[in-house]
Amino acid sequence: MKKMHNYYETNIRAMEVDVFVLDFSYDVEERSPEIYIWGISREGERVVILEKEFRPYFYALLETDTDPETLATEIKGLSKPQSPITDVKLLEKKYYGEPVKTLRIQTIIPAYVRIYRDQVAKLKGIREVLEADIRFYMRYSIDSGVKPFHWLKAEVEEDELGGLRVKKCYKLKKILKIYEANPPIMRTMAFDIEVYNKYGFPDPKRDPIIVIGVWTAEGPRQFINLRGDDIEVIRDFVKFVVDYDPDIILGYNSNGFDWQYLTERASSRNLKVDVGRKVGSEPSQGTYGHFSIMGRLNVDLLGFAEGVEEVKVKSLDNIADYLGVVPKASRVNLEWYQIPEYWADPKKRDTVLKYNLDDARSTYLLKDVFLPFGEQLTIISGLPLDQLPMASVGYRVEWLLMREAYKFNELIPNRLERPHESYKGGLVIEPKPGIHENVVVLDFTSMYPSIMVKYNIGPDTLVRGECRDCWTAPEVGYKFRKSPDGFYRRILKVLLEERKAIKEKLKDVTDEYERRRLEERQKALKVMANAFYGYMGWLNARWYSKEGAEAVTAWGRETIRKAIEMASGMGFEIIYGDTDSIFVKGDLSKVGRLVEEITSRLDLEIKVDKKYKRIFFTENKKRYAGLTEENKIDIVGFEAIRGDWCELAKEAQRMVIETTLLKGVDEAVKKAKEIIMRIRRREFNLQELVIWKSLEKSLEEYEVDAPHVIAAKKAMSSGYVIMKGGKIGYVVVKGVGKVSDRVEPYFMVKDKNRIDVDYYVDKQIVPAVLRILEPFGIKESNLKGGGMDILSYFRDR
Repeated sequence: MKKMHNYYETNIRAMEVDVFVLDFSYDVEERSPEIYIWGISREGERVVILEKEFRPYFYALLETDTDPETLATEIKGLSKPQSPITDVKLLEKKYYGEPVKTLRIQTIIPAYVRIYRDQVAKLKGIREVLEADIRFYMRYSIDSGVKPFHWLKAEVEEDELGGLRVKKCYKLKKILKIYEANPPIMRTMAFDIEVYNKYGFPDPKRDPIIVIGVWTAEGPRQFINLRGDDIEVIRDFVKFVVDYDPDIILGYNSNGFDWQYLTERASSRNLKVDVGRKVGSEPSQGTYGHFSIMGRLNVDLLGFAEGVEEVKVKSLDNIADYLGVVPKASRVNLEWYQIPEYWADPKKRDTVLKYNLDDARSTYLLKDVFLPFGEQLTIISGLPLDQLPMASVGYRVEWLLMREAYKFNELIPNRLERPHESYKGGLVIEPKPGIHENVVVLDFTSMYPSIMVKYNIGPDTLVRGECRDCWTAPEVGYKFRKSPDGFYRRILKVLLEERKAIKEKLKDVTDEYERRRLEERQKALKVMANAFYGYMGWLNARWYSKEGAEAVTAWGRETIRKAIEMASGMGFEIIYGDTDSIFVKGDLSKVGRLVEEITSRLDLEIKVDKKYKRIFFTENKKRYAGLTEENKIDIVGFEAIRGDWCELAKEAQRMVIETTLLKGVDEAVKKAKEIIMRIRRREFNLQELVIWKSLEKSLEEYEVDAPHVIAAKKAMSSGYVIMKGGKIGYVVVKGVGKVSDRVEPYFMVKDKNRIDVDYYVDKQIVPAVLRILEPFGIKESNLKGGGMDILSYFRDR
């Protein structure tokens, strides 16, 4: 009777659940690994599913003449009692598309994979040891197909919570389905800390946290150090996080500063930043430099902001202002060096508190700009959202490839150190300098990934030697088999076809949420597909192929040349060409026919990307500016010419570009003269003159005293620490000698009268402006007082 009762209870506990997967982690309990699948149930409850049966493993690739049974016995002899080798299995796999024999070696504790890897690699008959460097919980995600931001339908049994801060804990019995559907509402909080660091760069062992600002859907919260001791501040913040229970914690440079400072400061005060969904778990730094918080997604938005190329100094206030999230004019703006001064003055302290909340608010609101795109990249790549912003594009592509490799029974290559190799890039046609009217830009749709698909390019399809049924790349002569489909072609086909289908679907979508989701999805698909070529030529890539990368650019150059021949044959004038696009002018009624002919003959889709009413080129490649039919001004290449330009120089260049396009060159010259006169009258903000430069090395490694190195040394001598990889901002002041002798850290100059206005006119504004106007015959003397007959210049041309 008792046996029947237990059987009944066991079955009554078995159930099906649908859980939206947020993240993975693992722990070793009683010498056995457990994988935590953190998520949100259909009912909106925070839950965790425990996978207790999955075990770590790696592969040993065998030499062709090796006896598998003998080698398997030898490998089992390496077994250690702390984590025994529990299975050695012979499997047929593929390696770069070729059939191979491998031994799959399984153990218990994930950390022992690397120990056994090194020992197995030394055995005779082992060609290579593979897949020993894949993190355990990601190994599970690859094998099971359970991916972040997907729904998991599973058969589970309810388990004890055991110190887990979730509503329910389940033990996984069986995966029933993995699918995409609308996500649940996720609780999100943003935070920002301020530190009292009157001695320069903050030291967590010395300098207290003065305020932690938080922003959520319910509004702001602040934890303020009013007693000179930050123990209470840290405790209250930790309690808030646990009580609010966010799924996503947002920061801005939180991986680079806030979390590290907070955890080290807490440790110095004998406190724990116990904010994870497992009691006792603190934020810990892991892959790609991100801080992992158990059960929550810690997302540093600076990683996404790095992709905003238009903003050079990617401070939170600059990014939020540029993206229109929080304009600088509507928030408190403080420099980091002002915080100690303001905090020490009771009358100014409120300014610091407002500044802190404005930072938290800006971070929170930036989620609407960055997270929709980030979520789609996570869905495609399978890389958790907290790791995604910190991972390079190459790593994002690689995680997708690793997941697909498992499906195709392909072994994942090791990451190797390789010497630098260069190869010829895309074709760039010299621009025709001057102003042109009615120019059309024809752009090949996803040219490089399309070429990779068309010619089946990849490391596993490369044929060395004779080949009867191969594509042969022009110029370089590399051969790629026509069939069967290679690893890259199979994956790229899916990405490109899905993007095409989404773009068609978008034509009929009226729901605003669904439209935004689909737009971000097609954008993410485009970014991932376009990154495949770059990944193939990336020296850190597991699936590296210099030959493949060279072949892609060779076919790309041939494609552009043929497109130009067809355009010229129809009477179009080629103004410029760059990699995957050509700029043409002529009879615009023939553009449609030209597009059809190029698409048909080259079997690659080309489309009209833009139409310019007016566009001008200098003599330099990749630099132009145009006025579109929608009266939008496009500026390409100019603002990135030099990294040591101040904001006023860049603004002067932008204004001259706009004036040239809208009103002509003579008006642009007048505009440049006005800006120069404004500087001479000292009608500027000091911030506009700051020149920012990165320190690529530590200060002692620099052999030349460049201006930014001198400025950094001066900052350090005043108590401020400028570290390798950081940026230093400086201004040039009046005096004698070289520029290096006359630089000062920007925060040490308060008086405009100290500024060397001649330097900024001669070395900043005039060079920036002349890059636009020089092709039209404008000289420095014309900007600084001389004149010229613009009309006669154009007659002479």
